[in-house]
Amino acid sequence: MRTDSSCIHPHIMGGGPAKEHILCLLPYPEPKEIVQSLRQRFPNIDITYHEVRFTLDAEQQRQDLAKLPPTIWHSVTILYTLFSLPAKLSDVPKLRLVQLASAGSNQVQRHPIYTDSDIPISTASGIHGPQIAEWCVMTALVQSHKYNELHDLQKAHKWGKKSTQDDFHNVHDMVGRRLGVLGYGSIGRQVGRVAKAMGMDVLAYTASPKDTAEKRKDQGFIVPGTGDKDGEIPSAWYSGLDKESRLHFLRQEIDWLVVSVPLTEQTRHFLSTEEFRALSQEGKKPAFVTNIARGPIIDQPRLIEALKDKTLAGAALDVTDPEPLPEDSELWDLPNVTVTPHVSGTGSSYIERSFQILEENIQRLEKGDRLLNVVRRDRGY
Repeated sequence: MRTDSSCIHPHIMGGGPAKEHILCLLPYPEPKEIVQSLRQRFPNIDITYHEVRFTLDAEQQRQDLAKLPPTIWHSVTILYTLFSLPAKLSDVPKLRLVQLASAGSNQVQRHPIYTDSDIPISTASGIHGPQIAEWCVMTALVQSHKYNELHDLQKAHKWGKKSTQDDFHNVHDMVGRRLGVLGYGSIGRQVGRVAKAMGMDVLAYTASPKDTAEKRKDQGFIVPGTGDKDGEIPSAWYSGLDKESRLHFLRQEIDWLVVSVPLTEQTRHFLSTEEFRALSQEGKKPAFVTNIARGPIIDQPRLIEALKDKTLAGAALDVTDPEPLPEDSELWDLPNVTVTPHVSGTGSSYIERSFQILEENIQRLEKGDRLLNVVRRDRGY
């Protein structure tokens, strides 16, 4: 029976067989200053860095890993990776922690390390909040402030403003409007924080009830000065993975819905025609939808229908189903849609912050403390 414990028994790091070996398999060049800083802080840890390609193609991944010495896996105790894993569980007999450089873990959930072992898997949840929240606000304002039309006018060298009757005078600011955060985790909390600063009312939705002050706290990694550590921003909390609970939340006169739930079998096609109609009050109050989670959470063909018939006011999509979005998808040309190629979480601080979580978990591993961001296999995140 799997326990999925996030606590590891302490042991002496360094010296003899207990020495740690961290293998970093990441799709970007080695951040030498960061790695050197780790070596200085933990002088008794061996660190091997191997750059791989950014690809989910199994053959290309195999080719990248084939460049490593075959015996290297035998001594690895901590694997820091995005999606690269050993071919077999038996290849890593000393493995004690898999640290992912992503907020989600769905890309590794079919691997034996996930399905057939109790080895803790931790994510980088918490590092993406600032940049993704900025992307959410930016793309929402691009639509509500008619920026695409203004940009076209600038490129055409046209002033464009004609009278108080033109479309640019019909902009509604965010003050007094309502944000619904479907998945009030680290990213959702930062979006809520920024939205609150703009004068919005914030509603939170979580899978399980957050009916006490302690349950509403964020127990994960938090970038200083961001998020909602104590869960004080939302005016109301909703929960439940069943359809009726979901529809009840969506009927709360939400103007802007941000989708930030993890992709699991329970959340696949979480939003479809019935949900869009509930969100828009049966078409009477079209809402704007932002998806920064995973494409399959939304039933994409039904989303396109809702955008075309004005059930929804618009959408900002950093994720699609599939990815890359096919060239013939209608989403590209819908005037009320913004599509970006899964880049909302990238930024110059990404690598530094993700290594901060690795560093923190190394310290916790050394002390036998509870690890940060451990995936609960029973729920998939």
